[in-house]
Formats: sequence, C-alpha cells, structure tokens
Amino acid sequence: MTHPPQRVRVTRTRTGDSRPRRPSLHEEIGQQSPLGAAYLDSLVRAQLRLALTVVASLALVLGLLPALFALVPAVRGAQVAGLPLPWLVLGLLVYPAAVLSARQYTRAAERIEAQFADVVADR
Repeated sequence: MTHPPQRVRVTRTRTGDSRPRRPSLHEEIGQQSPLGAAYLDSLVRAQLRLALTVVASLALVLGLLPALFALVPAVRGAQVAGLPLPWLVLGLLVYPAAVLSARQYTRAAERIEAQFADVVADR
C-alpha cells in the first residue's frame, strides 16, 4: 500500500534575493571603491579649499603690513604710549587675528567633517 506524499509548507524560496544588496556608503569607502573614493576626494577638496582660503587671507594681511610700513614712513615711525606702532600692531592685532583664524578654521573643518559623516550615515 502506498502512502500519499506528505504535505510540505513552503514559507520561503531557497534562492537568494532577486537583486543584490547595494553596499552602504561606509562599506564603499572602506573598500575604496570608485564611489567611496569620489566621496573621500570631495571631502579632501573641501578641506583643502578651506585651508587655502585661510592661508591666503592671512598671507594677504601679513603681506600688506610690511607694505604699509614701507610705503608710509609716518606709520613706521609713529609711537603709542612710548611703543613703536609696528610692534603694537604685530603684538595686538596680528597674533589675535591668527588665533581667531585658526579657531574659525577648526570650526569650519569640523563642520565639513560632520556633514560628510551625516552623508555617510544617511546612505
């Protein structure tokens, strides 16, 4: 006597997903794929552009001061409270300006990196 075939309930096919899983952007960057390299290149370009902007602005300001002192002898020879004006300008304006520029650069660089991290996390 033959037994009828046993019933089997199919809940899932054994084949893989019909479309392959797209790697996350974090994985793309880690694997150094062309897409990950493009994202990293954009981050590096943004940071380089920021650094060159800060360096150029400081170089412009610091380059104009000697020109001012050379072209206007009255400024070079002026004194304030018994101290030469060029020394006061260098001591009271240039160094604080450099510190403030460095502080702004750091904040802007961190903002760029945070935006990059948000893009990587979102995708």
